Amino acid sequence: MANPEADELSSRSESPSLEGQAEDRSLLHQRLAIRELMDTEVSYLHMLHLCTSDIRSRLQQLLPGDLNVLFSNMDEIVQVNSRFLHGLQETASKEEEQVHLIGNLFLEFQEEFERVYKVYCASYDQALLLLKTYREEPELHQEIQSIIETVVPQAGASGLSFFLVTPLQRITKYPLLLQKILENTHPDASAYPALQRAASALQDVNANINEYKMRKEVASRYTKAEQLSLRERLARINTHTLSKKTTRLSQLLKQEAGLVLKTEDKEFDELEERFQWVSLCVTELKSNMAAYMDNLEAFLRFRPHECNLDIPGGSVEQYCSLARDLQCQAFLEFKQRLQALVWQPLCSLARALAGPQNLIKKRLDKLLDFERVEEKLLEVGSVTYEEEATRHTYQALNALLVAELPQFNQLVMQWLGQILCTFVALQQDLAEQVLQRAGSSMAQLPHHGLSEPAFRKLVEDMLGQSSTQLRAFQEDFEKVLPPPMAQPLVPGSERQVQALMNRYGLGKLYQVTSNVSGAGTLDLTLPRGQIVALLQNKDTKGNSSRWLVDTGGHRGYVPAGTLQPYHAVPSKKELRGQAGQHEDSKHPAPEPTSAPVPCAPAVAQVVAVYPFVARSSHEVSLRAGQPVTVLEAQDKKGNPEWSLVEVDGQRGYVPSGFLATAPSPAPWGWSLPC
Repeated sequence: MANPEADELSSRSESPSLEGQAEDRSLLHQRLAIRELMDTEVSYLHMLHLCTSDIRSRLQQLLPGDLNVLFSNMDEIVQVNSRFLHGLQETASKEEEQVHLIGNLFLEFQEEFERVYKVYCASYDQALLLLKTYREEPELHQEIQSIIETVVPQAGASGLSFFLVTPLQRITKYPLLLQKILENTHPDASAYPALQRAASALQDVNANINEYKMRKEVASRYTKAEQLSLRERLARINTHTLSKKTTRLSQLLKQEAGLVLKTEDKEFDELEERFQWVSLCVTELKSNMAAYMDNLEAFLRFRPHECNLDIPGGSVEQYCSLARDLQCQAFLEFKQRLQALVWQPLCSLARALAGPQNLIKKRLDKLLDFERVEEKLLEVGSVTYEEEATRHTYQALNALLVAELPQFNQLVMQWLGQILCTFVALQQDLAEQVLQRAGSSMAQLPHHGLSEPAFRKLVEDMLGQSSTQLRAFQEDFEKVLPPPMAQPLVPGSERQVQALMNRYGLGKLYQVTSNVSGAGTLDLTLPRGQIVALLQNKDTKGNSSRWLVDTGGHRGYVPAGTLQPYHAVPSKKELRGQAGQHEDSKHPAPEPTSAPVPCAPAVAQVVAVYPFVARSSHEVSLRAGQPVTVLEAQDKKGNPEWSLVEVDGQRGYVPSGFLATAPSPAPWGWSLPC
């Protein structure tokens, strides 16, 4: 019969040995997991060094932009993981605290891991697309493949993608390695809480990287501004897009009417306001710089030193030599540096603003969709899969903008500051070069020894003296100017002039000195020589450069500078009559016995200056030099550019500018009826 007490004593003696064996086994597995962590970290860093040094240096046949896409920020990852490996190796000297130190080390590098790996993971898909394009070019793909096989023969057919995927694999493996160490650590151990926090932290890092990658993918669909034609835009319209736009418009109208509440995000509103202000600064600076460069081009086109001034010797030759030197070297170099160091970076900065602008605009559309889905969720309690995707899209866009707009605004301001500093430095360099080149020429000038205040005073005195001489010359010139010549009347306009004189008087009549083309709705189009009556010497806004006139058929505004007072030119018959009266006063003659003959009005002979071919039944053809009879000096609408004439028994309209008054035996010119 078995002894229960003996069995109990035997079991107690065996349990400590089993527990000890389990602890030793866990400790062994823990050491193996730590060794795996350190060994794989060394191998991983070796692989990264191969990518950043050997492989990338041999792919110089690729474009620099392609290399940036393929390797992204791998250099930053190498720096961070090198410091992390150094920290891991330092924990090996402290075996008792090694597990605790490893947990704390992961917590210390948590933020750096997330910062560098999220950038690389977000650009990984773009790198894969680039590799796909390389595979479509057999020669280039074979060349890349041979480089990879030379550096790392075990890469196999996977080629460059074998290296590019290693950072993604490494960051996702950290939580697994920590979990393996944690499983072989006793819960009562002091290092257990630190390992737990580290494992949870690395899981959060991977979750945040995935979230950031998803946001980038959403944003990449809206950052590119597509240049679509009207036909392409119309081709994209379908019932789905019309439904979305109608729903958004309805939601916006309800918000404006106060029927539904509008979502407010003060943090984003402040960031957007800051971004719009930064964008305005870039736009204004680009506009000002464009005007500056246009003025610089105009300045460089002006080359007075190439003109022959016919002034031998002296300061003129010195100036021409200096100006030629500056034009060919200093100014040309300044223009090239300005183009490369200021204008091109400024244009690149302006293009960089397009992506965030599109995202902000798209966020407003997605916000309206989000608010509509939220209303439905409150009313019904559930949403469809597409509506849930709409909510996630807005949240991703909003989170991305809130996270990156502050950094973007700061970078743009730094970029702007550097551009402005570069512009100032270029101006200073130009001034120094000009002074340096002009030093020898300035030493030969007669006023070289004067101080700056004395030289300014000398220049002011010389300018004042020249201004006085110029005014005196202007006054003398105006005294000897001939009186203004009266322009010939528009053919056939004597009746219109007579009507204007009867209505307004001779003092109100003005003559147009040059052709006037009306630009505004109330401006008149008048030919040279047209007689008008002045109604008001300013417009409704008090502008004295536009006068209100009456043509006898239309009223409107003409430039005041095109009018001069009209002086009636007496006809030859009137001149002979005046001369006869003067002679009669000297030598009285007997009164005539014949019956008085009524005097007839003077006849004006008008001829065609240019040939004209009629284009309709309302017009009549002309031959150059053909005499015509002007019936009306305007058309039925009062337009003086067309005249109604009679030619060879036919009546029709011809351009008034094609007619001119020719000398004839009969006196012409307008005169009062006898």
